Amino acid sequence: MSLRINSFEEYQISYEESTLNPEKFWGDIAATFQWNKKWDTVLDWNFSEPRVKWFDGGKMNITENMLDRHLEKKGDQIAFYWEPNDPNAKQKRITYSTLYHEVCKTANALKALGIKKGDRVCIYMPMVLEAIVSIIACARIGAVHSIVFAGFSSTALADRINDAQAKLVITADGLNRGAKKIHLKQMVDDALKACNSVTDVIVFDCINCNADMLEGRDHDYTTLIQQMPDTCKAEPMDSEDLLFILYTSGSTGKPKGVVHTCGGYMVYTSYSFENVFQYEENDVFWCTADIGWITGHSYIVYGPLLSGATSVVFEGIPTYPDSGRFWAVCEKYNVNQFYTAPTAIRALMGAGLEVVNQYNLESLKVIGSVGEPINEEAWQWYYDHIGKKKCPVVDTWWQTETGGIMLSGLGAHSPMNPTHAGYPLPGIQPVLLDNNGAVIHENDVEGYLCMKFPWPSVLRTTYGDHNRCKNVYFSNYEGYYFTGDGAKRDRNGMYRIIGRVDDVINVSGHRFGTAEIEDAINTNEFAIESAVVGYPHAIKGQGIYAYVVVNDANQTTTEAIKNALMNSVTAGIGKIAKPDKIQIVSGLPKTRSGKIMRRILRKIAEGEKTEFGDTSTLLDPSVVEEIVNHSI
Repeated sequence: MSLRINSFEEYQISYEESTLNPEKFWGDIAATFQWNKKWDTVLDWNFSEPRVKWFDGGKMNITENMLDRHLEKKGDQIAFYWEPNDPNAKQKRITYSTLYHEVCKTANALKALGIKKGDRVCIYMPMVLEAIVSIIACARIGAVHSIVFAGFSSTALADRINDAQAKLVITADGLNRGAKKIHLKQMVDDALKACNSVTDVIVFDCINCNADMLEGRDHDYTTLIQQMPDTCKAEPMDSEDLLFILYTSGSTGKPKGVVHTCGGYMVYTSYSFENVFQYEENDVFWCTADIGWITGHSYIVYGPLLSGATSVVFEGIPTYPDSGRFWAVCEKYNVNQFYTAPTAIRALMGAGLEVVNQYNLESLKVIGSVGEPINEEAWQWYYDHIGKKKCPVVDTWWQTETGGIMLSGLGAHSPMNPTHAGYPLPGIQPVLLDNNGAVIHENDVEGYLCMKFPWPSVLRTTYGDHNRCKNVYFSNYEGYYFTGDGAKRDRNGMYRIIGRVDDVINVSGHRFGTAEIEDAINTNEFAIESAVVGYPHAIKGQGIYAYVVVNDANQTTTEAIKNALMNSVTAGIGKIAKPDKIQIVSGLPKTRSGKIMRRILRKIAEGEKTEFGDTSTLLDPSVVEEIVNHSI
């Protein structure tokens, strides 16, 4: 059975099959993978608890499907081209056979340090091949990896290590980012002052900065790995055993550890990869994401390797050494499928077409967008000038919690409509609900986007707190998974994502809860109280606007206070979450019961001056006028 759909008619047939008999549909697809023992049941589920089990009782190891089963025919095929931050530095490539042996050596090293099935391993790494090897090595022995984006602060890192109770951290001395070198090991050392679960740290030498090493705890990556045997038997895993934890922001201050399990995630990431990107033998795929985000998990590491693909891994940034870097890499490796974020597209639009036209992009067959809804101007520019009006744009919608792409075109086999993600993939059953939770059946309507039936890669829980999983995703509307997004379904049944309906801001495709940013601001000595909202931003999609009530007995300058508040966010979360605007205010608009009226602050951030609806419930309506008069 081929996983790949080859026409819109085939899509329609597959979609109908997937909804009429989902267990047969997904069972047939799962049967194309290598299992040590077939499952007892395809699906057992109840969204009210919530409980979801796919291929329960099945025994397998995802890495055998990523590596071992490809070795006979694809051992000499390139698995990854690694493109360094500096285009003049040495590029690397790794075959499936070499990757297999490196994974086995690393897996043996983990075992030598006492890591076993079920233990959590935190990976805080640059975009280097050793990071991918480390991820797969964890899965090889049944350890649960928790990757933390290497742009997060030591405080954010410590929070995630402590929540997962990780025993081991894999990191690097530092990373290259454009013209900068960032010292990661120091961040780990600072984080571990607040962690008691970590017994060992493995440190990869990336930038040769002679990082401090703590005797007995810290191990040099290369020295440790090279002495290990290059074969390692894969740990048999139940389909529902934990594969990884990935922390994502929510509407409350504490990040949630989203849990994905082995079997269903394996089946869905491979299926969605092959169909959305229409990957064919000998193609070269490039996803520009970082492995610290779900996009990197699913469409750099797992999906492509499960499908036996060749991919590009990129260490750098889109604008270094100049804004033609993406297009230079596409030309260099003859990239066929290119997958990036609207933020990058909008930023590169500004560089002008003369930059794009320096490069040959004829190899491109499919171009994709991920992380946030893409605006029509950026979509059109991408289609016209990068895809040369011949490459379909797959505008993918999905989440950390969904594990894989949910709404999207399938290469050239689906209709396209700018700003519309498109139709659901087979097996995905979206619904729009109204304010009362009733299903809206007609088209050309807006509503809350929910899912009425499980798909194989849906999250199973939030680590250590199943009630939180239930409350956030399954309790808003009984019997449905609530995405937190509003959507519009057009007259043809295509979906357009409108945006978040909860207190989450999507900055350059990265989600941040307003509460966690407020918490970081409020740790500052100047801050009495703060309220954070999102507002439209030309490049990032959404910017962060912070209103802060301050206590300044020393008459410090406003600029100094703002810099101090920014530093608190950098320390608490990372530079990626720094507010774009901070407005110092004397008070916040609150109801008599003390609730902050964020809708008013959101409107002010968007530029509204007068129309704020009913403000009669405010304790002090004059606060609104003052904030408007001094808005940035």
